Amino acid sequence: MSDLLWPMALAGLGAIIGSFLATVAIRWPAGRSSLAGRSLCDGCGEPVSAQDLVPVVSALWLRGTARCCGARIDPLHGRVEIACALVGLLAGIVASGIAGVLIASFGWMLVLVAALDATEMWIPDPLVAALAIAGVMAGLVLQPPLIDRLIGGAVGFGALWLIGFGYLRLRGREGLGGADPKLFGAIGLWLGWQLLPAVLLTAALVGLGLVAWQLATGRTVAGDDALPFGTYLAVAAYPALLLMVHLAP
Repeated sequence: MSDLLWPMALAGLGAIIGSFLATVAIRWPAGRSSLAGRSLCDGCGEPVSAQDLVPVVSALWLRGTARCCGARIDPLHGRVEIACALVGLLAGIVASGIAGVLIASFGWMLVLVAALDATEMWIPDPLVAALAIAGVMAGLVLQPPLIDRLIGGAVGFGALWLIGFGYLRLRGREGLGGADPKLFGAIGLWLGWQLLPAVLLTAALVGLGLVAWQLATGRTVAGDDALPFGTYLAVAAYPALLLMVHLAP
């Protein structure tokens, strides 16, 4: 039982952090602060009571509607809270102490990236910069060494930039968002260069799998439809870090 306490603690912390990150994902694109004042209902603007702010539990208890006005609670809240709790749980399983917190922090930032890209097709530069800086600082505690991280940052950015540039020259239109190479570079600063091909391949397979599922369920997918590739990169990158830490000597 004692072996589960640390993972469960990080999972609980993740749910709390996820509650905040979900608010950020909803308000940041609209230019609204997530830090100032009390939590307000997105439906009517009334302050939300403490009993309705328990991550995951409150939304289930209220059946997805706000107590104050009956408005539907954005399902992104629950999804981000559950994702961040899972991130914390997995980080706690593979590492303890500061290493576990760093691994979880990588995952929590990726959850925010995935949420913003999936809902808004937008990955803000300050978020990518924070991810990149944290990746360099994590090198003080986690493998790989700094030189591999720096190479990973350069290779990650350069590889996706070249792919996007080549697609633009061949097809005459954008094939990647401008933030995707920056995000892949930031991921490289966490993982080093060795795992980047696997992450890129996994992200592409995730995207293809989702497109196949849409087609199988009767949805129309056009060749020029925009896809949240940053979300796919985020989904692929966190398991790669978990695996790397788990297999490290």
